[in-house]
Amino acid sequence: MQSPTPTSTGTTAVLPRSSIVVAALSTVVEWYDFTLYLYMATVLSRVFFGPGASSLLETLAVFAIAYLMRPIGAMVFGHIGDRIGRRTVMLGSMGVMTAAMLATALLPTAAQTGSAAGALLLLLRCVMGFAVGGEYTGVTAYLVEGAAPRRRGLIASLASAASQIGTLLAAAVPALTVTLVPASAMDTWGWRIPFLFGALLAGAVLIARSSMPESPAFEQYQHSPARPKGARPLIATLGTHRTAVYRTFAISALGSVTYYVGISYVPTYLGSVGGFSEADALWLSTIAIVAIIVITPLAGALSDRIGRRPALLLFGALSVVLPLAMFGLMTQGSFAAALTGSIVLACVAGGISAVTCSAIAEQFPVAQRLSGLALGATAATAIFGGLTPYAAQALIDSTGWALVPGAMVAVIALAVAPVLRSLPETAPDARPLRPTDHAPQPQPR
Repeated sequence: MQSPTPTSTGTTAVLPRSSIVVAALSTVVEWYDFTLYLYMATVLSRVFFGPGASSLLETLAVFAIAYLMRPIGAMVFGHIGDRIGRRTVMLGSMGVMTAAMLATALLPTAAQTGSAAGALLLLLRCVMGFAVGGEYTGVTAYLVEGAAPRRRGLIASLASAASQIGTLLAAAVPALTVTLVPASAMDTWGWRIPFLFGALLAGAVLIARSSMPESPAFEQYQHSPARPKGARPLIATLGTHRTAVYRTFAISALGSVTYYVGISYVPTYLGSVGGFSEADALWLSTIAIVAIIVITPLAGALSDRIGRRPALLLFGALSVVLPLAMFGLMTQGSFAAALTGSIVLACVAGGISAVTCSAIAEQFPVAQRLSGLALGATAATAIFGGLTPYAAQALIDSTGWALVPGAMVAVIALAVAPVLRSLPETAPDARPLRPTDHAPQPQPR
C-alpha cells in the first residue's frame, strides 16, 4: 500500500490520479444495480410476483424495504471505516455487492417456486442495500480526503458523474435486452442478462480496487499521536457533530428525492402514466442520463468557484419551480415533450448530486466522517430515496393526479430551503481538511 507524502505546503498529499479514477468509476456498480432494479420494475413484477394488479407495487415495496438496510450498512461500515480505514470499507462493500448481484441473476422465478421467489428477491435486495450503505460513504470520504482543497467539489462530483455511467448502463443494457430478446423469453431468462452483466462489472471493480492506497488524510489521522484509543466514532459524532448530522440529512433528502423521483422513477412513470412502451421509456431515460454526465462535473466545478451554499441554493430553487411542469410534459404522449421533461429533471438532480458529494463530507472531521455520513446522508437516502418511488406510484394510483411526483420534489425542496440558506460555507477558500478539524464554520468570501 502506498503511503502519502508531504506536499510542498506541508499538508497531506493528494491521491494518485489512478486511484481517484478507480474510486470515482467504481460508483458505476452501485448505481447500475439499484437503478437497474427500478428500470426493470415492470418486468421484475411479472417475473417474481405474477401478473396481478398489485405486482408493480410489491416490486417497488421490495426496493423500499431494501433501502432501509442502507443506514444499517452505513453505520456498520462507517464504524469500520473510521476505525480501520476507507480502503477496507470499499473492498468489503464491493465484495458483498458482487456476490449479491450474481445470486440475483440466478434466482428462481414465481413460475418455478411461487411466492418464495419474491421472498428470495427481497432477501438479496436487503443484502445489496446493506453493502451499498458502506459503498457511498466510503467512496465519498475517500475522494474528498484525497483531492486538492480547491478541487474537492470537482473531484467528488466525478463519483456522481461516474455513477451516471452506471445509470446509463442500467437503462441501456435492459433496453438493448428488451430490443433483442423475444418478448416471450424476456420473462423466462432474458431478465437475467442485465444482472449477470452487473455481477461481472462488480467483480472487475473489486479487482481494480485491490491496488488502491488508503486515503492520505486517514493515514495521517491513523498515525497521529492525538488519535484517541478505543474511539467510538458513532457516539462521538452524535455527541459533538449533531448539527452537522441534521444539515447532512437535509441536503441528502433533497438530493435523494430529486434523483429517485426525477431520474430513477421516470421510466416507470413514462410507462404507467405517460403511455410509453418499456423500450421507449428506457431509451428516453438513457438520453437524459447522458445530459447528467455532462452537467455533473460542471456543477461540481461551479461549487468550487462560487461555493457549496450558493450552488445548492441555485439547484434547490430549480427543484421548487421545475418538477411539476416537467412531469406535466411527460404526460402529453409526445416523445419530444417527454424527452424535454426527463432531461431537465435529470440535469437538476445531477447538479444537486454533484454539489452534495463534497458539501456533506465537509461537514465532518476525518475521525468521524464515515459515521457522520451514515447517520445523516444514508438515513435520508433510505427515506427519501427508497420510499419515494413507491410513494409516488401509490399516490398516483389512489388520487389519480399524474403530477404527484413533481409535487413531492417541490415540497421537499421548500422544506430544505432554510437549511441551505444557513449552511456554513466549506469550499474552495476553506483550509485543507485536517484530521483534527471540527465542524465547519462559515468562511468569509
